[in-house]
Amino acid sequence: MVSCNEVFYNTYKREPDGIAFCPYRICPIGAHSDHQLGKITGMAINAGVRIAFGAKQNGVVELSSLQFDKRGQWHVSSVPDAKQNDWADYLRGATLALNEKHTLRIGMVGVVEGSLPIGGLSSSAAVIIAFLKALCTVNGISLSEREIIQIALNAENKYVGVSCGKLDQSCEVYSRKNHLLYMDMKDDSYELIKTPDTMKPYKIAIVFSGVERTLVGSAFNMRVDECKSAAYALKAYAGIEYGKFNESYLRDVPREVFEQYKERLPETWRLRAEHWYNEYDRVLLGVEAWKNGDIEEFGRLSFESGSSSIRYWQTGSPELISLYEIMTQTDGIYGGRFSGAGFKGCCMALVDPSFEESIRSRIANEYLKKFPELKNSFSLHFCESADGVSIN
Repeated sequence: MVSCNEVFYNTYKREPDGIAFCPYRICPIGAHSDHQLGKITGMAINAGVRIAFGAKQNGVVELSSLQFDKRGQWHVSSVPDAKQNDWADYLRGATLALNEKHTLRIGMVGVVEGSLPIGGLSSSAAVIIAFLKALCTVNGISLSEREIIQIALNAENKYVGVSCGKLDQSCEVYSRKNHLLYMDMKDDSYELIKTPDTMKPYKIAIVFSGVERTLVGSAFNMRVDECKSAAYALKAYAGIEYGKFNESYLRDVPREVFEQYKERLPETWRLRAEHWYNEYDRVLLGVEAWKNGDIEEFGRLSFESGSSSIRYWQTGSPELISLYEIMTQTDGIYGGRFSGAGFKGCCMALVDPSFEESIRSRIANEYLKKFPELKNSFSLHFCESADGVSIN
């Protein structure tokens, strides 16, 4: 496959000014909790989004993608107020969000390349962050890591309309190779935990169901609202000051309050909260397991997290549930779960590298027996941990 560098050169007859790279991410434990200010674990992987870019002095942004046909074009000081409902909406939103903090004058031309299929690894956050690094570079703007995360989050929340938290952006910015990111979303504090020398070797398997997904228009935003509704109601039952609905989070409600009043909640609200509280505890246990070099226990907790997503968060297409179940019965897999929102997309797993070929064979054979029509779109990739966003 031709690279973004080559396409840039062939299109603009010059070398790019630079290559912005943002990795994809996984969240082994802590899924569906960041938007309620929970705690998460995460890693970046050595696959992601690359943008070959060059400055354009007239302020126009012109982007093409190796994955999508339509080209995106707008001016840095004149971004459409409404979404255009294409892949470049994420980058229009990023331009607007960056303009709120810094006056942009220089545009850019760029070619976007994703190294894995789309769905479940937060490619949306990755393309936004890579784009922000490129646009900041041509405009001579220096952003802190926290600023990059917040601006990228604003682009998804405000312009695209996805009610996500900071998990994706944080993993893709803060992560470092051979470390586990452990982050508290309430105060944005984080710790990078080095993989102990005593831990058994591992790789990260990414298994694409072959079914594409989208967060906007899916049940993702509804799940977030159900959590907020549960938090709001629990505060009212317990006589806790509850303030504005949009500023209500399960993190503000003690577990004992949930246990005392959970039967009063509508079933869907109770189930969402049940997942959140259990996931909070799993993260704490998982971090201790990682520090102790116990990847089997960490993996078991990741499998448990996946089961909770099915039972309490009630996500998982038939394809993803099938992949998850096959993984739980495959030798050499320490643990894993759905990756991302869990409606389509992919699964991730931590695996023993010595089982790589048998894992590939078993998952492909068992999965395609059930979904033979997905033979040409299903894929399995083995990755390693990686550093966060960079520019060269």
